Amino acid sequence: MESRILPKRDSRSVTENAAADGALAPAVTVAMSVYNCQRFLDAAIASVRRQTFSDFEFLILDDGSTDGSVDIAHHHAAQDSRIRVIARENRGLIASLNELLKEARAPLFARMDADDICRQDRFARQVAFLDAHPDHGVIGTWTEDIDEFDRPFVTTAPEHPVTCEDVLAVIEQRSPLSHPTIMARRDILRAVGGYHVAYRHCEDYDLWLRLASVTKLANIPERLLSYRHYANQISNRHAFAQQYGAAIAQLAYRERQLGRPDPTEKLDNLPPVNTLDEVFGTAGLSRQIRDKVARGAIYSRDAMRGEGFALLIGHVRDGGNGKELWRTVARLVLFGMPGRGLRLAIALLLRA
Repeated sequence: MESRILPKRDSRSVTENAAADGALAPAVTVAMSVYNCQRFLDAAIASVRRQTFSDFEFLILDDGSTDGSVDIAHHHAAQDSRIRVIARENRGLIASLNELLKEARAPLFARMDADDICRQDRFARQVAFLDAHPDHGVIGTWTEDIDEFDRPFVTTAPEHPVTCEDVLAVIEQRSPLSHPTIMARRDILRAVGGYHVAYRHCEDYDLWLRLASVTKLANIPERLLSYRHYANQISNRHAFAQQYGAAIAQLAYRERQLGRPDPTEKLDNLPPVNTLDEVFGTAGLSRQIRDKVARGAIYSRDAMRGEGFALLIGHVRDGGNGKELWRTVARLVLFGMPGRGLRLAIALLLRA
């Protein structure tokens, strides 16, 4: 397992640690990156302002929005001195998160998305947990799923694991934390390098995998945040990039677990699938990842319109076949891509 020198833990309370950071430092920094989210932003900010735990600073970074988001943020800032608005040109989510982490004055760093809603006691429950568990660096919560109209949203996703042991049992298969629910010790986040730029659209999962080697992660089994689902959110628009990035993050995690360096740590972009054998020094990885990600990409219209289709054809040339791939021929026609459906059918026939 990779060893790192981390900030020394102690048993002081959050308030005592905040005082150690400076006489005027708050106990918690709430970090929100905003990009064109005016429809949901007012409710999201209001839910933070209503927290029963009030000793926080609230950093709202507007990442070059072209709608009315920045005006909504400034409106709240004028009413609440805990809010500081940072407005600049668009640089993307990862750059924004790292800037917020750098700006954070508090010893605890709480994430909040611009389209979600906090329960009033969220911060109080998380601060109390971290005070009681100084060996834990990150605490998330369960979520209530809602749609764009605040109605219940039905999902079949499993609950996030509760204990650190349960987190470690699933972390190589799926993300164990819901990113907008987490509260973490700021200095541990900084010590592992914050968010890595190469892992766009799965930057949180890569971070959990790196943190799992150096601290404990857990979830409070209470629905302390309403997580919003709607058609245009990032997780829907970039499903293929998330799947591919998650697969590479898992490879990097295994390298670190074996005491080897992470070859993706300093990259600005993830390596193409056909270079993975060389990048990681292990034969067969390119085919393994191509086959794994292609099987997930067949259900995504956006993936089949983009890079996912080339990966799928490569998977078939590697020997992939089966009823689900033949169903994908029909699915491509329904997606409005009959030409790609024909190409897939021909590739499957050639492998038959």
